[in-house]
Amino acid sequence: MGEPLPDRDPETGWGENLQEMFDPARVLVANYAKRGRSTRTFLSEGFWAALIANVRPGDWVIVQFGHNDGSFDEEQTPPSEYRANFTRFVSDIRARGGLPLLATAIVVRRFNADGSLFDTHGPYPDYVRSVAQSTNTPLLDMQAISAQLVTEYGVDGSRQLFQHLAPGQHPNYPNGLNDNIHLSPTGALLLAQRAAQGMRTMNLPLAAFLR
Repeated sequence: MGEPLPDRDPETGWGENLQEMFDPARVLVANYAKRGRSTRTFLSEGFWAALIANVRPGDWVIVQFGHNDGSFDEEQTPPSEYRANFTRFVSDIRARGGLPLLATAIVVRRFNADGSLFDTHGPYPDYVRSVAQSTNTPLLDMQAISAQLVTEYGVDGSRQLFQHLAPGQHPNYPNGLNDNIHLSPTGALLLAQRAAQGMRTMNLPLAAFLR
């Protein structure tokens, strides 16, 4: 979902825009996302323990991983461990009286020769879907939601949804940047809006608190 990191500006996670989707008098969004973590490292580095300790009865907890777990460029989390981690997240949340909402990873901006999106995540989103089904947990399918958004904007237009910067455009990236994984402020806001729409479509009780 993304965390605010000044040295990475203007990179933005869609979770950073989630608060403004909700009535602030009724919902307070706490963003525990950590950049570059997999389910494995989020657990081993203590981030999950810090999150779960703050869950109170009735709290909704959105859990989204995928880029780092399924990446062959990094230490990939084996499918069995990935499923087990998501199953643990669900059981830990429920043990605290919380309400889990699982989310698939957003797409990477990568296109096939015919202009269709190239699937970079392989079976990992399906692992999340299977855990959601087996644990009777609602699923926010951010892979499908982001795929629709990126497809609507097209090969060229979708650059504005991600971190595409010309040289000198931002002091953090004096030589420019072509990042098709991390969102721009525009992309993050649009995805947060689409996520809110998705919650409404799912008739989640949480949707009653949306603006």
